[in-house]
Amino acid sequence: MVADQETMDLILNAVPQKHPFRFIDEIIELDDDHIVGSYRYREDEYFYEGHFPDRPITPGVILIETMAQTGVVAFGLYLTMRQKDYSLEETKQLTTLFTFVEGVEFNNIVSPGERVIVRGEKIYFRRGSLKTRVSMERENGENICFGVLAGAGVMLNEA
Repeated sequence: MVADQETMDLILNAVPQKHPFRFIDEIIELDDDHIVGSYRYREDEYFYEGHFPDRPITPGVILIETMAQTGVVAFGLYLTMRQKDYSLEETKQLTTLFTFVEGVEFNNIVSPGERVIVRGEKIYFRRGSLKTRVSMERENGENICFGVLAGAGVMLNEA
């Protein structure tokens, strides 16, 4: 089942990361098997000042975090909501622990001001754990990086 725009907006708003550590602006596509999202790295992002002062580039760890926020967190919230028939309010109480990174390869750098597209494809989703094949590309389709990421959803405020 393909998610409608309202559902994609609700999932985006449920992502627990907030400014200045939120790296997902939009969910473009979403269904039970894949997600596509985007993010534009602002020229005033806090990490550019030190990485690197004379030629700012986006740190690899931030690229991985960007892929995780779309491909694991947002996607995992959607799949959990569908599987467990959670309401939006229950879904907002979920957080995701980033548990696994494998085979991440970097092919290009990302400069301030660039918009990237993140694609996540479900490998499996079981017992609240999601494993995805995730890639990041430029708007023209040029690959920036890719790898396998996983996370586990946990309900906050449980007694």
